[in-house]
Amino acid sequence: MAHFSGSVTIARAPEDVFDFVADERNEPRYNPEMTTVQKLTDGPIGVGTRWRATVVSRGRPLSMEIEVTEFSRPARLGSVTRMTTARITGALTFAPAAGGTLMSWSWNLEPKGAMRLLGPVFGAVGRKQEERIWRSLKQLLEGEAPS
Repeated sequence: MAHFSGSVTIARAPEDVFDFVADERNEPRYNPEMTTVQKLTDGPIGVGTRWRATVVSRGRPLSMEIEVTEFSRPARLGSVTRMTTARITGALTFAPAAGGTLMSWSWNLEPKGAMRLLGPVFGAVGRKQEERIWRSLKQLLEGEAPS
């Protein structure tokens, strides 16, 4: 298993950041590796909401299902992501901070099958990828041009 965590301060109110991130359909706007997202469940977003998403990893599409496991607006959003190669569990937290919101993430990645041997590599790659994704979210929500 690999664990990775981090945080970013975004110059927007916690409610704004939470609502934007809670709707997975927004993720392709700040995560260029995510190409499609479809909401699988009816009703408002909350515990039990499921999404099907596709990311491009090493030039190949990878399908995943994301399920909301915690929904405490605007403070905490938990999820489990299931893929053929791994399972990711964890949460995002949103706290008021000087100038906006401190958004933190904490994920546990459990590789499956032969991928278990690559657990430490997944941890290093996951940390960098999450930092890149959330920096891009910050730029989008603050209206900056991507770097």
